[in-house]
Formats: sequence, C-alpha cells, structure tokens
Amino acid sequence: MDFIQELQWRGMIHNAMPGTAEQLQKEMTTAYVGIDPTADSLHIGHLVSVMMLRHFQRFGHKPIVVVGGATGMIGDPSMKSTERNLLDINTLRHNQEAIKTQLSRFLDFTGNAPNSAELVNNYDWTKDYLFLDFIRDIGKHLTVNYMMAKDSVRKRLDGQGEGMSFTEFSYQLLQGYDFLWLYENKNCKLQMGGSDQWGNITTGTELIRRKLGGEAFALTCPLITKADGGKFGKTESGNIWLDRRYTSPYKFYQFWLNVSDLDAEKYIKIFTFLPKEEIDALVASQQAEPHLRPLQKRLAEEVTVMVHSREDYEQAVEAAQILFGNATADALQKIDEETLLAVFEGVPQFQIDKNLIENGTKAIDLLVETAAVFPSKSEMRKMVQSGGVSINKEKIDNQDIIIDKNFLLNNKYILIQRGKKNYFLLITNLNSF
Repeated sequence: MDFIQELQWRGMIHNAMPGTAEQLQKEMTTAYVGIDPTADSLHIGHLVSVMMLRHFQRFGHKPIVVVGGATGMIGDPSMKSTERNLLDINTLRHNQEAIKTQLSRFLDFTGNAPNSAELVNNYDWTKDYLFLDFIRDIGKHLTVNYMMAKDSVRKRLDGQGEGMSFTEFSYQLLQGYDFLWLYENKNCKLQMGGSDQWGNITTGTELIRRKLGGEAFALTCPLITKADGGKFGKTESGNIWLDRRYTSPYKFYQFWLNVSDLDAEKYIKIFTFLPKEEIDALVASQQAEPHLRPLQKRLAEEVTVMVHSREDYEQAVEAAQILFGNATADALQKIDEETLLAVFEGVPQFQIDKNLIENGTKAIDLLVETAAVFPSKSEMRKMVQSGGVSINKEKIDNQDIIIDKNFLLNNKYILIQRGKKNYFLLITNLNSF
C-alpha cells in the first residue's frame, strides 16, 4: 500500500490534483503543510494535517512544516467571516518554537535520512522582499479575476461577513509565493492541507506553472466534522489543545472517550496508525457489544499516548475510575493536582481555613458548620451510619473522626463524597506546613 492508498482507506483525501499519485510513485517527494502560529500550541484541528505529514514520512517522503510567521501576520480569510487580529513578531517567534516542540512528537526532525522533516518560517524569505518588487515579480502572474474566483474571496465579497481588506486579499499571493519559494529552494512539489485550503494551494501550483513553467501538485483532506453537525474539537470551554497547560491530559482523554459511535469509527482511522485489520476487528466488536465501547476506549488510548505519554494515559484512566468507578484511596493519592482539578471541575468547592486542618477538627464540624456539605448534623449522622459518606474515597463510620493534614491530597485538597454521585472538594492553602 502506498501513501495515497493509505490515506484513501482512512478517509483522509478530499481532493488531489491529477498526477499527484504518479509523482509520489516516481520518486521521493517533498511536501509541505502550512500552520499559522496564532497560538503557542496546536489544537486537535491541526492534527489531521500533522497525521498526513507523519504518514508521508513513514512512506519514505520528506515533510516540511511551514510556520506562517509572515502569513500569520495577515490572516487567512478562508472559512472566516471577519478579519483576525494581527500578531507581533516576538509572539510569532515564541509560538513557532512551541509548535516545533509539539511537532517533534510526530515527525523526525533529527535524523540524517534524506526524508528527515524540516520546519521553516515564511517570514524568513518574506521579510526583506520589497513591496514593489513583490507586486512586480509575483503579482503580475495572477489576474484579479483568477484571485476573485476563489471561494474564500467570493464568499466574503458576496456579503458573507464584513467584506475583505486588501491585506487579506493578498493572502493567497503570499501563500502562493511560499509554494514557489519552496519549489525553487527545497524541491518541494506538493502542498497538503484541509479542503478549505484548496484555493490557496492551487494558487501556488498556478504561480509555479506561470512563472517557472514547473509542475507542482495539491492534495487536501476533508474538514473533520461531528456526526451531530457540531464543530470538531470544540467544547463548551473552547478548543481541545495539545499543550497540557490549556487542556489537561485527563480532559484530552475524556474528549476522545466520549465521542459518538459514528465519530469513533471515523476518527480511529484518521487519528491513529492502527492497521486496517485491527480497526475492522474493533468495529465488529463495537457492533456486537456497543455498550462496551471498544472503539472509543482504543481511540482515547492511542491518541492520548501519542500526544502525551503512556503514563498520562494510565493516570487519566485511573482518574476516570475515581469519578465513575470503584477506585481506591491509594489511586486518589497518586493523581497529581492538575488531574485532580480536571476530574472534579464543576463540583461544589469550599475554601477552608488552614488553621482548622493544621490543628485538626471533627469531620461533623467541618462538613456541617465550616463547609455546608450537609444541611444538619443529624442528617450527616444518619448518612454516616448507612455507609454513605466517604473522605478521600474511604468510607467513614464515625462522624467525629479528626480531620487533619494527613488527609490532604497534594497538600491542599480533601475530597468528600456524599452518597454515590455527590462530590465536594475542600481546598485550603497550607503554606505553613
């Protein structure tokens, strides 16, 4: 199976320029994907293009990632109704370095092989190009009619949004020049990206043809959607990021675990490297016993390990057991603060005076008078007697048990469980300990 066939069975090809498959069969080919460094982390919307590059390298070809330091200062009008905020060069450089670190988990930048990956910044070959030289050398090769025929331009000019500035109108020229520069300087003959980039990519192939008489190619993947029509990778709290500072490994794992059956069958082909036979077996298992959700579990495992680590995945599974299963107190003690807060995000929280815990206090006083976990002491006594109260996942049989600093999780938290599903998090600042 070659690169094109691999992407086809995985549902990762939307359109390909005629001759692309033949070019890839003929020789080791260099291809690039562009990423605008609008943040210092990729999100899972970027993962499709990154997976394409990883497959590309696996099949012996050379991937290039173009961080759009120049184009990122302008903003791609594709799929957008308003102009984006422009970023300064220092922010763009910082974002570039952070993105390269993330990409190193997927692509081999360090090897001496001819197909080792490269990361370049289009600001480096654009910053010294004088405006008059650019419009004379590049702009003259593409007509305004050609540029206005692109969907990204036409939709904005037809009233779908706030119109378009000349800055944004020039975006496809700049992206086309990227392809031309890479074609001349890196022997890059293929650009890949999402289907919304088809117009910008073919501008590049046309510029190469008109200016150099060369032949270059384009390949796009479908825009990933959810079965219910919602936007992929978006939650109520925003994007699902690859950087744990913005999306914890636990939340990342939960995102994949909670996708629908239809989405899981599609995503496991796109976002993992599992072979077809194994995926077919998982699909059959899902159809036979959908309540066991083998597709979602394997998808969540593969992507979490790939983006974070095996250790992060295992901790996320343990953390999920704390909330939804019969996890032990030992398991609770092991999870870090980041995961603990992610698991119990949204549960009622109470701030506790550190001196209370330092000196020790009765559970019944703490959970009725200090933190209103129970409305009255009599109700707490009844629930303790019926075995319905747990502190840090251990049931208590005495409401007068003394709660002190030995109960603290991560030196700061105490987890209270009332009944099966009601959790409360006590938080204290214990710097004096």
